[in-house]
Amino acid sequence: MTELGKLNTLEVLRIVEHGSYLASDLGDILLPTKYMLPDTAIGDEVEVFLYKDSEDRLIATNLVPKGMVGEYAVLECKDDNDVGAFMEWGLEKDLMVPHAEQHRRMRRGEKYVVRICLDPRTERIFGTSRLAAFLRTDQQEQLSPGSEVNLLIYETTDLGYMALIDEKYRGILYKNEVFKPLQVGDKLTAFVKKIREDNKIDLTLEKFGYSKVTDAKSIVWNILLQKGGEMPFSDKSSPEDIKQHFQMSKGVFKNALGALFKEQKIKLEPNKVIAIIK
Repeated sequence: MTELGKLNTLEVLRIVEHGSYLASDLGDILLPTKYMLPDTAIGDEVEVFLYKDSEDRLIATNLVPKGMVGEYAVLECKDDNDVGAFMEWGLEKDLMVPHAEQHRRMRRGEKYVVRICLDPRTERIFGTSRLAAFLRTDQQEQLSPGSEVNLLIYETTDLGYMALIDEKYRGILYKNEVFKPLQVGDKLTAFVKKIREDNKIDLTLEKFGYSKVTDAKSIVWNILLQKGGEMPFSDKSSPEDIKQHFQMSKGVFKNALGALFKEQKIKLEPNKVIAIIK
Protein backbone atom coordinates (compact mmCIF):
# COMPACT_ATOMS: atom_id res chain seq x y z
CA MET A 1 0.00 0.00 0.00
CA THR A 2 1.40 3.39 -1.03
CA GLU A 3 1.38 5.94 1.82
CA LEU A 4 1.73 9.70 1.65
CA GLY A 5 4.10 11.20 4.18
CA LYS A 6 6.16 8.03 4.51
CA LEU A 7 8.92 6.14 2.74
CA ASN A 8 7.75 3.80 -0.01
CA THR A 9 9.59 1.36 -2.26
CA LEU A 10 8.28 1.81 -5.80
CA GLU A 11 9.21 0.45 -9.23
CA VAL A 12 10.47 2.68 -12.06
CA LEU A 13 7.95 2.43 -14.93
CA ARG A 14 9.46 4.77 -17.47
CA ILE A 15 12.14 7.45 -17.75
CA VAL A 16 11.47 10.81 -19.39
CA GLU A 17 13.41 14.03 -19.86
CA HIS A 18 12.27 15.58 -16.58
CA GLY A 19 12.52 12.47 -14.39
CA SER A 20 11.07 9.00 -14.01
CA TYR A 21 7.57 7.76 -13.29
CA LEU A 22 7.04 5.29 -10.47
CA ALA A 23 4.23 2.76 -10.23
CA SER A 24 1.90 3.01 -7.23
CA ASP A 25 -1.69 2.28 -6.28
CA LEU A 26 -2.20 6.05 -6.27
CA GLY A 27 -1.27 6.23 -9.94
CA ASP A 28 2.05 7.02 -11.65
CA ILE A 29 4.19 9.34 -9.51
CA LEU A 30 6.94 11.60 -10.83
CA LEU A 31 10.43 11.37 -9.35
CA PRO A 32 12.15 14.53 -10.71
CA THR A 33 15.56 14.13 -12.35
CA LYS A 34 17.38 15.92 -9.50
CA TYR A 35 16.29 13.12 -7.13
CA MET A 36 17.32 10.26 -9.43
CA LEU A 37 20.54 8.28 -9.25
CA PRO A 38 22.58 8.53 -12.48
CA ASP A 39 22.24 4.82 -13.27
CA THR A 40 18.49 4.55 -12.62
CA ALA A 41 16.86 2.09 -15.06
CA ILE A 42 13.35 0.87 -15.85
CA GLY A 43 12.41 -1.93 -13.46
CA ASP A 44 14.55 -0.62 -10.61
CA GLU A 45 12.98 -0.33 -7.18
CA VAL A 46 13.66 2.97 -5.42
CA GLU A 47 12.88 4.14 -1.90
CA VAL A 48 11.18 7.53 -1.94
CA PHE A 49 9.22 9.88 0.30
CA LEU A 50 5.83 10.96 -1.09
CA TYR A 51 4.15 14.33 -0.59
CA LYS A 52 2.27 17.02 -2.50
CA ASP A 53 4.23 19.94 -3.92
CA SER A 54 3.24 23.63 -3.88
CA GLU A 55 1.00 23.03 -6.92
CA ASP A 56 -0.77 20.16 -5.15
CA ARG A 57 0.85 17.49 -7.34
CA LEU A 58 1.93 14.16 -5.91
CA ILE A 59 5.74 14.10 -5.95
CA ALA A 60 8.43 11.59 -4.96
CA THR A 61 11.83 12.52 -3.54
CA ASN A 62 14.85 10.65 -2.26
CA LEU A 63 15.27 13.31 0.44
CA VAL A 64 14.32 12.04 3.89
CA PRO A 65 12.48 14.56 6.12
CA LYS A 66 13.12 14.98 9.83
CA GLY A 67 9.80 13.34 10.59
CA MET A 68 7.23 11.10 8.87
CA VAL A 69 3.46 11.24 9.23
CA GLY A 70 2.57 9.98 12.70
CA GLU A 71 5.94 10.94 14.20
CA TYR A 72 7.21 13.78 16.39
CA ALA A 73 10.04 16.00 15.16
CA VAL A 74 12.05 18.92 16.51
CA LEU A 75 11.80 21.61 13.85
CA GLU A 76 12.89 25.22 13.50
CA CYS A 77 10.45 27.89 12.35
CA LYS A 78 11.81 29.51 9.18
CA ASP A 79 8.97 31.97 8.69
CA ASP A 80 5.50 32.88 9.94
CA ASN A 81 2.73 34.86 8.31
CA ASP A 82 -1.06 35.22 8.29
CA VAL A 83 -1.49 31.60 7.18
CA GLY A 84 0.76 29.91 9.71
CA ALA A 85 4.34 28.96 10.52
CA PHE A 86 6.69 27.27 8.06
CA MET A 87 9.10 24.74 9.50
CA GLU A 88 12.37 23.48 8.02
CA TRP A 89 12.05 19.69 7.91
CA GLY A 90 14.57 18.55 5.30
CA LEU A 91 12.52 18.97 2.10
CA GLU A 92 12.42 21.80 -0.42
CA LYS A 93 8.83 22.50 0.57
CA ASP A 94 8.60 23.62 4.21
CA LEU A 95 6.12 22.02 6.58
CA MET A 96 3.26 24.37 7.45
CA VAL A 97 1.79 24.56 10.93
CA PRO A 98 -1.51 26.49 10.60
CA HIS A 99 -2.31 28.99 13.34
CA ALA A 100 -5.17 26.77 14.50
CA GLU A 101 -2.66 23.96 15.08
CA GLN A 102 -0.24 26.04 17.17
CA HIS A 103 -0.32 25.52 20.93
CA ARG A 104 1.34 28.91 21.22
CA ARG A 105 2.16 31.37 18.44
CA MET A 106 5.33 30.19 16.72
CA ARG A 107 8.17 32.61 16.09
CA ARG A 108 10.89 32.63 13.45
CA GLY A 109 14.17 31.11 14.61
CA GLU A 110 12.63 29.17 17.51
CA LYS A 111 12.51 25.36 17.73
CA TYR A 112 9.35 23.39 18.45
CA VAL A 113 8.28 19.80 18.87
CA VAL A 114 5.76 19.10 16.14
CA ARG A 115 3.57 16.11 15.31
CA ILE A 116 3.54 15.37 11.56
CA CYS A 117 -0.04 14.82 10.32
CA LEU A 118 -1.89 14.05 7.09
CA ASP A 119 -5.20 15.71 6.24
CA PRO A 120 -7.27 12.82 4.83
CA ARG A 121 -9.52 15.21 2.89
CA THR A 122 -6.87 17.24 1.05
CA GLU A 123 -4.02 14.69 1.35
CA ARG A 124 -1.77 17.50 2.46
CA ILE A 125 0.88 17.03 5.15
CA PHE A 126 0.89 19.54 7.98
CA GLY A 127 2.30 19.93 11.47
CA THR A 128 0.70 20.58 14.83
CA SER A 129 2.09 21.58 18.21
CA ARG A 130 -1.22 20.75 19.89
CA LEU A 131 0.05 17.44 21.19
CA ALA A 132 -2.52 16.56 23.86
CA ALA A 133 -4.89 14.88 21.39
CA PHE A 134 -2.22 12.30 20.49
CA LEU A 135 -1.24 11.36 24.03
CA ARG A 136 -2.73 8.63 26.19
CA THR A 137 -4.18 9.05 29.68
CA ASP A 138 -3.94 5.46 30.96
CA GLN A 139 -0.59 6.05 32.66
CA GLN A 140 -1.61 4.35 35.89
CA GLU A 141 -1.76 1.00 34.13
CA GLN A 142 1.43 1.45 32.08
CA LEU A 143 3.79 3.33 34.41
CA SER A 144 4.67 3.33 38.09
CA PRO A 145 7.04 5.31 40.34
CA GLY A 146 10.60 4.37 39.45
CA SER A 147 9.81 3.42 35.84
CA GLU A 148 12.65 4.40 33.49
CA VAL A 149 11.36 6.42 30.53
CA ASN A 150 12.63 8.34 27.49
CA LEU A 151 11.79 12.03 27.40
CA LEU A 152 11.52 14.65 24.68
CA ILE A 153 11.30 18.19 26.09
CA TYR A 154 8.60 20.10 24.22
CA GLU A 155 7.91 23.19 26.34
CA THR A 156 9.34 25.23 29.20
CA THR A 157 7.12 26.85 31.83
CA ASP A 158 7.68 28.77 35.05
CA LEU A 159 7.32 25.48 36.95
CA GLY A 160 9.59 23.36 34.81
CA TYR A 161 9.96 21.39 31.61
CA MET A 162 7.05 19.66 29.89
CA ALA A 163 8.10 16.40 28.26
CA LEU A 164 6.75 13.66 26.05
CA ILE A 165 7.18 10.33 27.83
CA ASP A 166 8.05 7.49 25.43
CA GLU A 167 6.06 9.53 22.84
CA LYS A 168 2.87 8.27 24.52
CA TYR A 169 2.29 10.37 27.64
CA ARG A 170 3.31 13.74 29.03
CA GLY A 171 4.83 14.81 32.32
CA ILE A 172 6.82 17.53 34.03
CA LEU A 173 10.36 17.93 35.34
CA TYR A 174 10.33 20.65 38.00
CA LYS A 175 13.01 23.30 37.55
CA ASN A 176 14.11 23.18 41.18
CA GLU A 177 14.89 19.47 40.75
CA VAL A 178 16.85 19.76 37.50
CA PHE A 179 20.57 20.31 37.85
CA LYS A 180 21.47 21.11 34.26
CA PRO A 181 19.97 23.48 31.66
CA LEU A 182 17.41 21.94 29.32
CA GLN A 183 15.78 23.25 26.16
CA VAL A 184 13.05 22.31 23.73
CA GLY A 185 14.12 19.32 21.66
CA ASP A 186 16.39 17.75 24.29
CA LYS A 187 16.13 13.96 24.58
CA LEU A 188 17.08 12.25 27.83
CA THR A 189 16.41 9.34 30.15
CA ALA A 190 14.42 9.98 33.32
CA PHE A 191 12.25 8.24 35.90
CA VAL A 192 8.63 8.49 36.97
CA LYS A 193 8.59 10.14 40.38
CA LYS A 194 4.87 10.23 41.05
CA ILE A 195 1.54 9.68 39.29
CA ARG A 196 -1.04 12.01 40.76
CA GLU A 197 -4.72 11.31 41.33
CA ASP A 198 -5.55 13.49 38.30
CA ASN A 199 -3.23 11.20 36.25
CA LYS A 200 -0.56 13.88 35.79
CA ILE A 201 3.02 12.61 35.95
CA ASP A 202 5.91 14.10 37.92
CA LEU A 203 9.35 13.15 36.60
CA THR A 204 12.85 13.07 38.03
CA LEU A 205 16.33 12.70 36.58
CA GLU A 206 17.52 10.83 39.67
CA LYS A 207 17.26 7.08 40.10
CA PHE A 208 15.32 5.59 42.99
CA GLY A 209 16.78 3.74 45.94
CA TYR A 210 20.13 1.98 46.05
CA SER A 211 21.06 2.54 42.40
CA LYS A 212 20.67 6.29 42.82
CA VAL A 213 23.00 6.35 45.83
CA THR A 214 25.49 4.09 44.03
CA ASP A 215 25.63 6.43 41.01
CA ALA A 216 25.92 9.53 43.21
CA LYS A 217 28.67 7.89 45.27
CA SER A 218 30.70 7.23 42.11
CA ILE A 219 30.25 10.83 40.96
CA VAL A 220 31.35 12.28 44.32
CA TRP A 221 34.33 9.91 44.57
CA ASN A 222 35.54 10.70 41.05
CA ILE A 223 35.27 14.45 41.62
CA LEU A 224 37.13 14.06 44.91
CA LEU A 225 39.98 12.27 43.14
CA GLN A 226 40.05 14.88 40.37
CA LYS A 227 40.55 17.53 43.04
CA GLY A 228 43.58 15.74 44.45
CA GLY A 229 41.80 13.85 47.22
CA GLU A 230 40.41 16.87 49.07
CA MET A 231 37.52 19.20 48.39
CA PRO A 232 35.87 22.08 50.30
CA PHE A 233 32.41 20.52 50.59
CA SER A 234 30.57 18.68 53.35
CA ASP A 235 27.08 17.82 54.50
CA LYS A 236 26.94 21.44 55.71
CA SER A 237 27.41 22.86 52.21
CA SER A 238 24.52 24.80 50.70
CA PRO A 239 22.10 23.07 48.32
CA GLU A 240 23.05 25.66 45.68
CA ASP A 241 26.78 24.81 45.87
CA ILE A 242 26.06 21.09 45.70
CA LYS A 243 23.75 21.54 42.74
CA GLN A 244 26.35 23.65 40.89
CA HIS A 245 29.34 21.35 41.46
CA PHE A 246 27.79 17.86 41.62
CA GLN A 247 24.56 18.13 39.63
CA MET A 248 22.54 16.46 42.42
CA SER A 249 20.35 17.39 45.35
CA LYS A 250 21.77 17.91 48.82
CA GLY A 251 19.90 14.85 50.09
CA VAL A 252 21.48 12.59 47.48
CA PHE A 253 24.90 14.16 48.14
CA LYS A 254 24.64 13.45 51.88
CA ASN A 255 23.62 9.85 51.21
CA ALA A 256 26.62 9.45 48.90
CA LEU A 257 28.97 10.84 51.57
CA GLY A 258 27.43 8.48 54.12
CA ALA A 259 28.03 5.48 51.86
CA LEU A 260 31.65 6.48 51.21
CA PHE A 261 32.22 7.04 54.93
CA LYS A 262 30.86 3.59 55.81
CA GLU A 263 33.24 2.09 53.26
CA GLN A 264 36.08 4.00 55.00
CA LYS A 265 36.97 5.74 51.75
CA ILE A 266 36.66 9.29 53.09
CA LYS A 267 37.30 11.36 56.17
CA LEU A 268 34.67 13.97 56.99
CA GLU A 269 35.68 17.31 58.49
CA PRO A 270 33.43 20.33 59.20
CA ASN A 271 34.16 22.08 55.90
CA LYS A 272 35.84 19.51 53.73
CA VAL A 273 36.03 15.89 52.57
CA ILE A 274 39.34 14.03 52.42
CA ALA A 275 39.90 10.82 50.47
CA ILE A 276 41.48 7.90 52.33
CA ILE A 277 43.85 6.33 49.84
CA LYS A 278 45.02 2.91 50.99
